[in-house]
Amino acid sequence: MDLTKLKGHELIKGYENRDFSCREVTEAYLKNIKEKDEEINAYITVTEELALESASKVDKKYENREYLGLLAGIPTAIKDNVAVKDVRMTCASKMLENFISPYNSNVSENILECDGVILGKVNMDEFAMGATTRTSYFGNTKNPLDTNLVPGGSSGGSAAAVASHEAAIAIGTDTGGSTRQPAGFCGIVGFKPTYGTVSRYGVSSMANTFDTVGTMGRDVEDAHLLMKSIAGRDLRDATSIKNDSIFDEIDYENSNYLKEMKIAVPKEYLAMDLNSTVMSNYRETIEILKREGAKVEEVSLKSLDYTIQTYHILVNGEIASNLARFDSLRYGHRTNSEYSSYEEMFKKSRAEGFGEEVKKRIMVGTHILSLDLANEYYYKALKVRTMIKNEYEDIFKNFDLILSPTSPVLPFELNSDMTPVEMYQADLFTIPANMSGCPSICVPFKNSGFPTGIMFTASRFKDSKCIKAGVGFERSVK
Repeated sequence: MDLTKLKGHELIKGYENRDFSCREVTEAYLKNIKEKDEEINAYITVTEELALESASKVDKKYENREYLGLLAGIPTAIKDNVAVKDVRMTCASKMLENFISPYNSNVSENILECDGVILGKVNMDEFAMGATTRTSYFGNTKNPLDTNLVPGGSSGGSAAAVASHEAAIAIGTDTGGSTRQPAGFCGIVGFKPTYGTVSRYGVSSMANTFDTVGTMGRDVEDAHLLMKSIAGRDLRDATSIKNDSIFDEIDYENSNYLKEMKIAVPKEYLAMDLNSTVMSNYRETIEILKREGAKVEEVSLKSLDYTIQTYHILVNGEIASNLARFDSLRYGHRTNSEYSSYEEMFKKSRAEGFGEEVKKRIMVGTHILSLDLANEYYYKALKVRTMIKNEYEDIFKNFDLILSPTSPVLPFELNSDMTPVEMYQADLFTIPANMSGCPSICVPFKNSGFPTGIMFTASRFKDSKCIKAGVGFERSVK
């Protein structure tokens, strides 16, 4: 039996029945990483020693019949912008190539307390800026479904690790779709909770008011299991909240969750010139939902025209501020070139340490926040964000969920010459949930050809509606 083919919740049952040990499973995953990752390039750092130590602790707890956490023995990958104590945390950048985190993030603390097994830190777009992992200083990750294609981003390494059976579950972060889009590209489940559900303590900031820690698994149950393990209020993060909806009881065998659900379908999405497979699967999903008893109606989403522009104005403004901390004095890359002043050292170090995409976004963000342009761009974009949030809230007064594709395109080739604007357009459907702080889940749907992601978005603090819809849809297309 190939232990890496089992899902996380199946592993737990196997441990309970003593069918195999946690160490056996961990060694099988580490073997998979050694055999596959030279091609896939999902991992930046493999924490073999930590993983085997955690596995042995789990086995001992099972032997002694001690209390075990929710993730007891499940091999987990963590995106490399989330701190794990005494492990390298690079954010896939030369700037942090040799940085060792002196502390655990709240996320990694919770995973370890829940008896999860951390296999390592996985690849991503540099500082989470991108949708392909091609901006990573450590090279691009490949899509396990077709290694000629991108796995999506910025959490491409997380999605690829799960899809290639190099991890059972994985942590991603989601600023504008960076958990859900790569999940859709790699044919797995990606879940973004209500903003603030998971503490961002120990998570490198890209855009504070958008950043959300998300989870990935091969089915909804695994993604939900990981989310339950890391969710909760944390005094070290003032934006973190208590979100009871995450802990609602879910029957993962229930195919009737879709019955009587009111689901909104934006008519603007149906009129778009999407990839033919994406549109075909989207329309078939609508028919499946109706067949399962859901009440599906078309609505208008007028703010769609402003979504991407507003997002990039606000996010780049926050990026410029957040990345100012990388000054090469306390940590991070410092130039080996000669310099005669701090300012010269600062400029040379940042010029060498940051990649092109990061530099571009810092420059755009700094320009947007300049005194003459802040009112024209940044503060106006804040008002448009509120308008988008209000439009979503109005829809949720009459509907449980909004249905959309996860991406308007299928994963493209690694050497694709898509322009930056075309790349940004790929986040069209995922961004609104980040703008409004809403929970959203991507569930894979394969009819014929390449799988596409189907996305359910719910009102804030209604995360369980996303989970239930995901379970119901997952069961209906099996």
